[in-house]
Amino acid sequence: MKSGRNWGRLGMKFDITQLCDVDIEVIDGDRGKNYPHQDELFDSGYCLFLSAKNVTQNGFLFGDNQFITQEKDELLNNGNLIRGDIVITTRGTVGNVAIYSDDVPFDNIRINSGMLIIRCGNNIDNYFLYQVLRSKWFYNQIISIQSGSAQPQLPKSHFLKMTIPMPDMETQRKIAVVLSRLGDKISVNTAINENLEQQAQAIFKSWFGADIENLNPSNCKSLGELVTSVDNRGKTPPLSNEKTEYPIIDVRALSGSGRIINFSNCTKYVEEETYNNWFRNGHPKDYDILISTVGSLAEMKIYLGNIGCIAQNVVGFRSKGLSPIYLYQYLNYIRKELVSYNIGSVQPSIKVTHIIKHPIFIPENDKIEKFDMLIKDYTLKIYNNCCENKRLVELRDTLLPKLMKGEIDVSEVKI
Repeated sequence: MKSGRNWGRLGMKFDITQLCDVDIEVIDGDRGKNYPHQDELFDSGYCLFLSAKNVTQNGFLFGDNQFITQEKDELLNNGNLIRGDIVITTRGTVGNVAIYSDDVPFDNIRINSGMLIIRCGNNIDNYFLYQVLRSKWFYNQIISIQSGSAQPQLPKSHFLKMTIPMPDMETQRKIAVVLSRLGDKISVNTAINENLEQQAQAIFKSWFGADIENLNPSNCKSLGELVTSVDNRGKTPPLSNEKTEYPIIDVRALSGSGRIINFSNCTKYVEEETYNNWFRNGHPKDYDILISTVGSLAEMKIYLGNIGCIAQNVVGFRSKGLSPIYLYQYLNYIRKELVSYNIGSVQPSIKVTHIIKHPIFIPENDKIEKFDMLIKDYTLKIYNNCCENKRLVELRDTLLPKLMKGEIDVSEVKI
């Protein structure tokens, strides 16, 4: 048994064990010559081929799916899931975790090359391990050992050196039951948000899609005519050694599905003095649209909540009059076109001076106002659910160490 730094400080009641000593099988995705190319991924098909958008901090999310054919699936070796498996992301957005439970509506699923499968053996409960792997305490280990700066990675060899607490099997199952009750509420909120996002996308396409696909220049303005930029790129601000109230919103915070910034993915912070004095172009304001310009291109979110700042690799667009809700939905709808402005070879990047020339269709005012009223209501519901999920995650992360230290008695929990 080996003591893990993050767990050890919590005064655990149970032994701390490296994952390499736990009865689990850790499986890479297929990386061979038959790995699917982009033109072999379809909107429907035999086998769901997971992308980073499908594996979130709140488990699986199936709003934006890609599939491979049965023939392609049979050519691949590693990476197919069986019920009960756990998936963790290991490249780009590192440390998102999901479990392939009976509720998942797909019978054939494969991971991509930026993920690992964890398959539990006889001495560890998969739902217990799932709760531990998604905890703040485990994520702190990931942050401390992940490699890569522009593209963070968690190699399998590093993952196996990480540590977890190991109660007896009955206690594992009881702890999993307690934490799963919070997880169930988080899942409900996530499902509601996914449904609202799908509705917003469908309404936008129904109302404006035909006009966008057949643009009439007389009904368009360039993006640059419609927005001002909040742009602090070019220099890296002095960072705080501690977590503060002023996170830097980077590409990871903009990644994944949904329109709300994921502040829990922020890992860099600045002090109050830096926040107030360093950022030459100011800070985002509510309903600004933040877009990534390096790495994972054109990841975008709506800024709400008056938290955080932007520096490298992210630019903010502030509408000068056009509904920011309409503009966000528009830019999200044409995201592939924005990505096509990529000028980088080794490191993908887009220039703001290029994308602000992109034409934006301007509908009649009454139609925009109607859309804005409806989808702003959706946006606020999504935001409120995200805020509740944040509180529930914080509660879950508070409960876990108490459960591990024996401060909360689980002996009467029914399993």
